[in-house]
Amino acid sequence: MQNNLCFFLSVLTCFIEGNSVMAVIKSFVFFFVSHLVFFMNLSESKCQESFNCGNLGSLESPLSNEPGCGLFSVNCTPIPTIQFGAGGPWYKILQKLSTNKFRIVDDFLSAHLRARNCIAFGNSSLPVSPFSSFRIFTPTITIFSCSNFVDPDDKQKIQDYFEHYRNYTLCDVSTLYYSDLHNNVPTNIPGNCSVVQLPRKTAANLSDLFQQLSPEFELEWNISPECLSCQSRGRKCVVSKDKHIRCEGKSRKTVKIVSTIAGSAGFLGLCFLFSFIIYRRRKRINDSYLLSRDISSDPSSKSDIEGGGLYFGIPIFSYTELEKATNNFDSSKELGDGGFGTVYYGKLGDGREVAIKRLYEHNYRRVEQFMNEIKILTCLRHPNLVSLYGCTSRRSRELLLVYEYIPNGTVADHLHGERAKEAPLAWPVRMSIAIETASALAYLHKKDIIHRDVKTNNILLDNNFCVKVADFGLSRLFPNDVTHISTAPQGTPGYVDPEYHQCYQLTDKSDVYSFGVVLIELISSMPAVDIKRHRHEINLANLAVNRIQRCAFDELIDLSLGYDLDGEVTRMTTTVAELAFRCLQLEKDLRPSMEEALDTLKDIQAGEDCQFEKIKGVNGNFTRAGKIPPSSETDDAMLVKNKRFRSSPVAVTDVWASSCSTTSSSIG
Repeated sequence: MQNNLCFFLSVLTCFIEGNSVMAVIKSFVFFFVSHLVFFMNLSESKCQESFNCGNLGSLESPLSNEPGCGLFSVNCTPIPTIQFGAGGPWYKILQKLSTNKFRIVDDFLSAHLRARNCIAFGNSSLPVSPFSSFRIFTPTITIFSCSNFVDPDDKQKIQDYFEHYRNYTLCDVSTLYYSDLHNNVPTNIPGNCSVVQLPRKTAANLSDLFQQLSPEFELEWNISPECLSCQSRGRKCVVSKDKHIRCEGKSRKTVKIVSTIAGSAGFLGLCFLFSFIIYRRRKRINDSYLLSRDISSDPSSKSDIEGGGLYFGIPIFSYTELEKATNNFDSSKELGDGGFGTVYYGKLGDGREVAIKRLYEHNYRRVEQFMNEIKILTCLRHPNLVSLYGCTSRRSRELLLVYEYIPNGTVADHLHGERAKEAPLAWPVRMSIAIETASALAYLHKKDIIHRDVKTNNILLDNNFCVKVADFGLSRLFPNDVTHISTAPQGTPGYVDPEYHQCYQLTDKSDVYSFGVVLIELISSMPAVDIKRHRHEINLANLAVNRIQRCAFDELIDLSLGYDLDGEVTRMTTTVAELAFRCLQLEKDLRPSMEEALDTLKDIQAGEDCQFEKIKGVNGNFTRAGKIPPSSETDDAMLVKNKRFRSSPVAVTDVWASSCSTTSSSIG
């Protein structure tokens, strides 16, 4: 294949540079001579049985640093890493203990332990491979994750079962049970609980679950004999439909002989055709597009590293330029610090003020997030989405994204941060924030993009208090021919859709749930998560659903907004609370779409189709009783809108179904 590529490049050069026919003939001579040498050395050109990997020394099959060879891929530079199966995570290798035993680091677990994020307890650190068994030699701890969305009787049974276990209750949708004395997995655990075993430190504080866990552990693997036999014969291990391992394909030597003979005949003509197409295309495309193409495809491109080109159509900045713009990333210029990177204020040489996101680590996961955010933002144009000015190269010493600078902080700052103490947001401003945020999310959903991290910390405000939705590192392109994407839940505690967390199915309704939390923050001025509240109301969504179901709006809505004093504010905040209630339903099909939510907010702001009625319960039946008078209704009165969603109940007092066989009332 390398010989074919060399010949193709030589012919391509002849066409592009206009060389003579003699140069093309020389290329043909090179082609046939190189293939003659290839056949003479065919018996020796197979995958290496061993290779040197820096400080780790010599590594042997089934490990390989060559594409298409071995079962497990190893990358030796700059830091040795290993991947146990195509598409799986990469682990850092700290030490080689034996030919089939390494001391490794799980970067995914490490990041979430540092951030004290409950996602750390979602998956085992053990790799998964149908061709090998794995064993952790480091001490482990068994953790039971039990859903909070269960009937009181089931919850009591769970508590009784884990009576002698420690518990951790600060996760969104589950309670964790663990014990240093009960490390074996018992049988007959409750049906609403799942179990995972994670590596732990040899000496740790039992009262802090996060401090007990360790991302470093010793891992041993044992390859099945059938698979080892396949590998030794140059064939591929596959799993058949009946779950048995078998060999697939011909031996590597046979494949090379057949493919070379068959490919050589057609390759000579095809290389001329491809060269001619590229030559003609080069005349039509403009220089900027060509530069972008070269930068994104050529790993040795100097301009990609130093800046001055285009990448996905946006400018590339050099690391030196951005380092200068932030005064060497001075800590005094920090604008914010999130789970994936720190944002700094900077001023470019042309005078533009910018916000520069500096990703924490330059590894596989961060490069993937870096590329994802660039691809998404370059195809979006909306007044309420933050603009991306450019980036560094993905091969730069650090991954940096350059955004427009939004000077007025985040919505979270103005609701319950330092800015809230200076000048709290008035209700009209909050209403505009809700509408503009809904407009941005509805636009994303039309573009088949799910934001996946909607929260008030990601909603920026300019000096006119106009919204700019930011941070697309977790966003996903959503194919228009599927109903959901199966993916491990990601997001911020307090905002994550419970159905997404339990069923691992991401949909646009996951953003709707998060937006419902944002609406509650706007009317209540309370943060999404607050451990100072009652343990059942640490999560703001739980608190809000409980208050709305009891019609206790005065216990939810921030009274400083004018609730109960201004009839218009009372009408608008109450109807926004009802919309938020719809967005927070456990079953995604009962939530409105973002387009419907946007239309409802516009109606509320305009006062159109938003007349309120009093609904009283009489022996289980509801009767209409005209418009509601100002705020001093009895406890059995209920505020609802005339405008209804087809898939939702007609009022918050109705029974709401749940995909987990749990009514909404169980949240409180």
